[in-house]
Amino acid sequence: MAKTTLELPDDLMRAARIRAVNEGRRLKDVLADLLRRGLASEGDPLEGGRRQVRLPLVVCAHPALPGDELTPDRVAELLLAEEAERSTS
Repeated sequence: MAKTTLELPDDLMRAARIRAVNEGRRLKDVLADLLRRGLASEGDPLEGGRRQVRLPLVVCAHPALPGDELTPDRVAELLLAEEAERSTS
């Protein structure tokens, strides 16, 4: 086991101490568990520390009508129109 000194924000340490007291555990054990959970949930970080988001696939009963497909260009067009409408209201 390694001994390490960390500088953490006061509010973070306060929250960790409160959790340790509420759970009847030692602060170092609570911090170790929190670090383990955080590192385990991290997965494989993408470039820049960003995580990949998986969106749900929506299956429709029938194909979209011509001109109604939600392509990236069509989505951008709809968003710009919505933004323009909001700015004139």
